Amino acid sequence: MTRHLSALSFALGCAALALGVQACTRPAPAPKPAFNVVEATIPQIKAALEQGRVTSHELVADYLQRIGMYQEKLHAAITVNPDALKEADESDRRRAEGHVRGPLEGIPIALKDNIQTTEMRTTGGALAFKDLVPPYEATVTKNLEAAGAIIIAKTGMSELANWVAGDPTPMPGDYNAVGGQGYNPYDPRWDPRPGYFDGRPAMGTGGSSSGIGTAANLWAGNVGTETSGSILSPSNQNMLAAIKPTVGRISRWGIIPITEDQDTAGPMAKSVEGVALMFGAMEGASPDPNDPATTRCTPPPNRDYTKFLNADGLKGARIGIPRDYYYDPVTPPGATKPEGGLDAARAKVMADAIAVLKAQGAIIVDPVVIPSIVTKDPDRNFLLWDMCAGASQAKGKDQHCTVVLKYGMKRDFNKWLATLGDAAPVKTLTELRDWNLGHQAAGAIKYGQSRLDISDQMDVVKDKARYEQDRARDLEMTATDGIDAAMKANKLDALLFPGPSGAGIAARPGYPTVIVPYGMVPNDPTPPFPPDFAAKPQPFGVSFTGMACSEPKLIELGYAFEQATKKRVPPPGAP
Repeated sequence: MTRHLSALSFALGCAALALGVQACTRPAPAPKPAFNVVEATIPQIKAALEQGRVTSHELVADYLQRIGMYQEKLHAAITVNPDALKEADESDRRRAEGHVRGPLEGIPIALKDNIQTTEMRTTGGALAFKDLVPPYEATVTKNLEAAGAIIIAKTGMSELANWVAGDPTPMPGDYNAVGGQGYNPYDPRWDPRPGYFDGRPAMGTGGSSSGIGTAANLWAGNVGTETSGSILSPSNQNMLAAIKPTVGRISRWGIIPITEDQDTAGPMAKSVEGVALMFGAMEGASPDPNDPATTRCTPPPNRDYTKFLNADGLKGARIGIPRDYYYDPVTPPGATKPEGGLDAARAKVMADAIAVLKAQGAIIVDPVVIPSIVTKDPDRNFLLWDMCAGASQAKGKDQHCTVVLKYGMKRDFNKWLATLGDAAPVKTLTELRDWNLGHQAAGAIKYGQSRLDISDQMDVVKDKARYEQDRARDLEMTATDGIDAAMKANKLDALLFPGPSGAGIAARPGYPTVIVPYGMVPNDPTPPFPPDFAAKPQPFGVSFTGMACSEPKLIELGYAFEQATKKRVPPPGAP
């Protein structure tokens, strides 16, 4: 798509000859090879910029053209940076002067629209915030810009990171009142089933951090955020690599929260090397005084995660297979039928992936038991201890679920609103709920706001003891008797989860995961599509999960697996 000025160069050469300039008698330099942004990875773009095969201006122009072509179909962006070309020109000028700010110099990156920028609005997808330009930038935004990235757009997302509407009318993933419903480029059609035909996608996009634009080549990579699955799931659904970091690796300052206990930003791109480059740029060189959790992990020298890109990294690595629930169905205490497990297609993908790991020299420990998954004690079984996340788990009906998210949303959302000062369109969660009720005719809360309601029921002072009790129980089930127990007992480097299925158990202790694109599986929901719909296959990835601050090892394992397989394929019909 990039156009080069060969005609102009020829004309200038002829003019020089007419003036008798001796240098023009030399053969004209060979034209630089054309560069196409379609399916280009961040490392490939970085190399092309360094070699002069493309300019940042050309990159941004090409991506803006693609946004214009595909935005109506995909709804990948909420806002596009009107100064992106100007910033690209400034990047090209710096590069020409020999001043490259960092590893992402001149590379267009998109941010989830709950991450604050001062050059564009930050809406969180909520109609009440549709005109909010925050008074300060998120720390991660500053870090990316300092590394040279051009923030080309703010991506679509599930409104307020999917903490708006749970049961009885749950909001579809990647829907928000500002930008509408996002669509998966691997099958961007509407769901045709009766009862679902309201504009929701036939193939889910995977949650609140849209990977749509990266998969569809509208930008080079994007930053998502996760509380429980919203980096891993959209990366899985859009065939992207991603790092869901240890909570605290990347500052949360300036990001619209659900709860500080689990929230984190993380990179999403087409390759493990790409997300490793982004990850180092996103992490601060020193702890952020605005986010105490950033003292949890120590970054590597120069925040350079590319040194962990070892193609032989699987040799001798001990990788555990948590069969119960994640691969094979189990019956929790008191239940009458089994839960979980993989269907035949997904089981085949994972069997193939395990075979690759063995062939690459990994030591596979199979099965690995996670104690909190198999215990017969109902009070200690993770499968019986879900998040309170809808009207059926309102106050007084929440004895059998953790209140950490609904309590954290009341506590941390109100604290975040206070940081906006006079720019805040509402001052409290209560005011937001009232605003939404008063603006339903304008498109607010299409699916209700049951999650906001149950959060606002919490009393941050009076319910603190219940929150602390549930938080301790979460950590016991997911860390002490969960991931920690399984990994320590078997001396593992990582657990291998199918797709994003390990997100929930890793999210509560804030543990990291690297997901890698791998297979394709049928898109076969219940109830099924009409027989004549001809649903397209959907992506399915492989996840490596470890304990806190283990990103270097997980990057090594993910990269070695990626290099041994290279299974990513572009969306069908990608131009």
